[in-house]
Amino acid sequence: MNQSLRPFIVARAEACIGCRACELACGAAHVPAGATVGSLGGPVVPRLYLVREGALCLPVACRHCEAAPCAAVCPTAAIHCDASGVVVVTGRCIGCKTCLAACPVGAMALAEVVENGRPVMHRIVDAGAPEGYLETPALLASKCDLCRERPAGPACVAACPTGALECVEPARLRQDRLRAAALALAGAPSRDDRGAAS
Repeated sequence: MNQSLRPFIVARAEACIGCRACELACGAAHVPAGATVGSLGGPVVPRLYLVREGALCLPVACRHCEAAPCAAVCPTAAIHCDASGVVVVTGRCIGCKTCLAACPVGAMALAEVVENGRPVMHRIVDAGAPEGYLETPALLASKCDLCRERPAGPACVAACPTGALECVEPARLRQDRLRAAALALAGAPSRDDRGAAS
């Protein structure tokens, strides 16, 4: 197994209570430093989305695909992959929505993006406007970035009151599952069983 596979957020449906703490924490983690409710230049937009379907509720976030379809179809190279995940460079994004169509889990969104405390603007041709165009807040590609700027890691994981969310390192996950399978095959108690017994 490739040891450099990118991490991603995984959610356990059996533990999710649908409280939306993950969405709030995500949105708050991506507002400019020092911003207050009165000084925000735009809406607080989460980068993962709670989905409800009947009795099921579960947050969905970017999986940071190894062969990311969103990056493959981006016509301006605004989306690319590095060792830590799939990255959106908003300065290159033109809001064409191709990434939305390509994302297999629906994690990509278009949202108002704030840079340096102000919304990123774009021009719309309007013959009735004095200069022939209007400037409006741009809707640009937006998705989970695993809270790259947050030293403590993803805010959604820290905020979840039931521990339903986890930032998974694929190589570690595989090692844990291999160990559990080996113990089960040998008839030995699993790590959880041993922990419960102590």
